[in-house]
Amino acid sequence: MPIVVIVVNNAIYGSIRMHQERHFPGRPSGTFLTNPDFAALAQSYGAHGEVVTQDSEFPAAFARALAAGGPAIVEVRVPSNQLTPDMII
Repeated sequence: MPIVVIVVNNAIYGSIRMHQERHFPGRPSGTFLTNPDFAALAQSYGAHGEVVTQDSEFPAAFARALAAGGPAIVEVRVPSNQLTPDMII
């Protein structure tokens, strides 16, 4: 089945941390995550998987995922410090 899943991984519960930073500045708790390597996990099941760490890598990675012709995961790793405490959900 040709399906591509894009995982945007910032290794953090962003919305929860945003609220913690807003209401309890400098005292966040339990919001950082230790995630698996989603690309390796996909590969272990016979699917296509790869990791993207730079914006410029995404178009080619997405094209390869589409070309795989089956299930695929593209994990896009983004910095967790891009949290915006003043953002409203």
